[in-house]
Amino acid sequence: MDEVRDHLEQGLQIVFIGFNPSLRSGEVGHHYANPRNNFWRILHQSGLTPRLYDASEDGELLKLGLGFTNIVSRPTRGIEDISREEYKLGREQLRAKLEKYRPEVACFVGKGVYTEFSRRNKAEWGFQDHIEPVVDGVREFVAPSSSGLVRMPLSDIVDIYRRLHEAVTERL
Repeated sequence: MDEVRDHLEQGLQIVFIGFNPSLRSGEVGHHYANPRNNFWRILHQSGLTPRLYDASEDGELLKLGLGFTNIVSRPTRGIEDISREEYKLGREQLRAKLEKYRPEVACFVGKGVYTEFSRRNKAEWGFQDHIEPVVDGVREFVAPSSSGLVRMPLSDIVDIYRRLHEAVTERL
């Protein structure tokens, strides 16, 4: 079981930030590799990608201006297996990554990912423009988790990701 490599570079439009990789992602070495995870379908249906990508192609999305990382790099069965110490270290590492690579938008894949990183009690879906960003100059966007366990209808999730797509395309 390996860590799943970040896909980060300078000049990205969006960096997607998850809690941590699933066991399946750890086995295959790619982000959002669990077949029950809707991430790749959501990106395509929202317009963020021009076609449906497979998890094995996650590194290819750098060419589209999209990157990937997690708040904790160790794959686990679920977020309940992440320790407070891992979160503390992960927050520091994630902040350093965002400061180094400076994407236009940090998209947190789940409210919990955002609140864990920002140490804020709550968040609304979408851009967090009403509050000071954790990393100056990086806009924060909170999107629903793409896990198949999420109870929100997929069409509603896609609509939130579509708002992100529309915002970054308007800025081009």
